[in-house]
Parts: sequence; structure tokens; C-alpha cells
Amino acid sequence: MTAEGRRRGRNETEEERADRMWGELIQEVRVAQTGVQILFGFLLTVVFQPKYGQLTPTDQAIYIVTVVLGACATGALIGPVSLHRLVSGRRVKPQAVRLASRMTLVGLALLLATMTSSLLLILRVATHDGYVPYLVAAVVAWYLLGWYGLPLWARRRYSSRSADQDGHPRLPRSPG
Repeated sequence: MTAEGRRRGRNETEEERADRMWGELIQEVRVAQTGVQILFGFLLTVVFQPKYGQLTPTDQAIYIVTVVLGACATGALIGPVSLHRLVSGRRVKPQAVRLASRMTLVGLALLLATMTSSLLLILRVATHDGYVPYLVAAVVAWYLLGWYGLPLWARRRYSSRSADQDGHPRLPRSPG
């Protein structure tokens, strides 16, 4: 096997890497944006339903917190688009990618909080049972496992000891 065949990583300039990473990030954000926008749009309609006035003060407070979290999640997940538009052509794409990545992680955390409080509110109104907090906790644990636990485990498990220029672990290429 030649040295080229054993080489890990990509042979790309910082700008090419930033372009590739930007494209990947935007695809990821599109998935999250769709979910958060649908959820937020639904939340905005709840206050106009007749049943809203019958909610307990606690449930109304949960609703208000949920709407605010949804608005913040929406802002964080749309932020990378605005960032790109405002810095486009300024030769700062690598820095913009890092900042947009952080905004996306914050947006995902806010989306998790929004989904948690939405589920809590819906189950409180639908069941009025004592098992609701446990059910919500189980769903949150599932989200944490899928959104953070498994990805962080895979990053640690499959990353080589060497890191790229930005300190991000490199994933080995699949055989073949």
C-alpha cells in the first residue's frame, strides 16, 4: 500500500475545508430549523385556543417559558444564515464556520429545552398524572443519548490521537 493510500484526512486548504464544513453545517441546520420552526409555529397558536384560559397558572407559566425557549432556539438556528450573509466575501469563513457551529450547538440545546417543556406541558394537560415528570425525564434522557451521548462516544472512540489544525479530532477513514 502506498503512503497516499494510508494517508488520513483530506488534502484541502483552510479555505476549502471551511467551504466544505460550511456546506455540511448548513445541511445540519436545515434539519433542525425545520423542526424548531414547526414546533414554534404550533406553540404560537396555543394561546389563541379556548382551552388556554382554562390552564392552571403553572401550566400557563410552562407555556410562556416554552414559547420563549422556542423563540431563542429559532434565533440561534437561523443565526448561522445571517452570520454567513453578513460576513460573506470578507475572507473570514473559517472563523464564521466556528462561530456558526457554536450557534448551532446552542440552538440544539435550546431546542432540547423547548421540546422538553412542550412535552411537559402537553402531558400535564393530557393526563394530570404523577408519572408525567418521569416520562418527560425518560424522553430527555433519550434525546441526550442520541444528540450528545452517542456522538461524543463515537468521537472519542473513533478519533485518532492526532488532531487537525483546529484541535478537532480526526476520524479515521473507513476501510476499502
